Amino acid sequence: MASLDEGWADPARLYREGRRARMLLDAAREAMAEAVGCRADELVFTSSGTRAVHAGIAGALAGRRRVGRHLIVSAVEHSSVLHSADAHEADGGTVTQVAVDRTGAVTAASYADALRSDTALACLQSANHEVGTGQPVAAVAEVCRAAGVPLLVDAAQSLGWGRVEGDWSLLTASAHKWGGPSGVGLLVVRKGVRFAPQGPADERESGRAAGFENLPAIVAAAASLRAVRAEAAQEAVRLRELTERIRARVPQLVPDVEVVGDAERRLPGIVTFSCLYVDGETLLHELDRAGFSVSSGSSCTSSTLTPSHVLKAMGVLSEGNVRVSLPPGTVEEDVERFLEVLPGAVAGVREKLGAPAAEAVVREDALVVDSLGKRCPIPVIELAKVIGDVPVGGTVRVLSDDEAARLDIPAWCEMRGQEYVGEEPADRGSAYVVRRLS
Repeated sequence: MASLDEGWADPARLYREGRRARMLLDAAREAMAEAVGCRADELVFTSSGTRAVHAGIAGALAGRRRVGRHLIVSAVEHSSVLHSADAHEADGGTVTQVAVDRTGAVTAASYADALRSDTALACLQSANHEVGTGQPVAAVAEVCRAAGVPLLVDAAQSLGWGRVEGDWSLLTASAHKWGGPSGVGLLVVRKGVRFAPQGPADERESGRAAGFENLPAIVAAAASLRAVRAEAAQEAVRLRELTERIRARVPQLVPDVEVVGDAERRLPGIVTFSCLYVDGETLLHELDRAGFSVSSGSSCTSSTLTPSHVLKAMGVLSEGNVRVSLPPGTVEEDVERFLEVLPGAVAGVREKLGAPAAEAVVREDALVVDSLGKRCPIPVIELAKVIGDVPVGGTVRVLSDDEAARLDIPAWCEMRGQEYVGEEPADRGSAYVVRRLS
């Protein structure tokens, strides 16, 4: 309220109202720096977390251009990081994507293997936005520091829960992720890191973030982070118990479900699972009608019909994906009602989708399922309906031109104990070969 009443003036001016605005801005910066664990003069405010990522990556790469133009990112980074990597590559730079395991985590050794003499920057999220898996930031930072390479950490998902450990060099975050106002991002550049801001020069925010500061939103962001942090330890324990309940009970209540992400090293309030034979967007609409606002990393999005890059990198089931985020203050009764509603919602979607009669014919020693022109989860449904007709040791070839089949059929085999033989070229699309083991 003080920032609305007294912070309307330009904090860069020397008149009385400008000085008042500057005091509010400096106080917010100091509070943010304390929460992050950095110096106040290392932190600048940006117009969003995405803008902080773009500015941080571009500035660090430009500052170390004499070293080289090699950038390292993990395969599960936020799209803002991957888009920056794409732009860097289009401009002549090189990019290495570090693979993750089935939980969505990288290893410090994989980053060590990716480092080169011309590596200018490495990027790693503190925790994944889709599945909640925490990353070994401190270990990766140690590897990068030993090689003389700065590490940029995207801390958007975790900063509300605590500081990011490790000797990182740059950090970005977004206020709306911890419940603050949208339109406020953070960019931290440690002293000693070579950094060259890109774009036209600007006098504000140390030249690293152009434009007039949104002072009321910045002050609100600092106040909200302080308030969230004050209850973070206690709330983390409570929310972790609720998400543990979801992780344990969803597979009991709903058949053919895979809970994804690390069971232990994860954010307190995120749990993600995927349901076989379910269209993710349809399931989300059903849950929305029941009063639950959840998200999806489904392979079948309404706009692109492509798999989530995070689920794809993990090699897990993408169809029927549901991401549940429990904000601070979520009550036990809401979780219990969600667990009551979910089985019926999944069953209803499966019934609506049905399982179209598989167009199967026997060719030589293999059963062929023609799912060309059909979108997920239909190819997997048709595979499941005919696998019982295949003798143990026999194979079935699923013909599909849906990109998601490349991810979902191997994931189905993993879940159902069948052998995924591999992908073969076909006249249209691809043929996915599965061997029945039991």
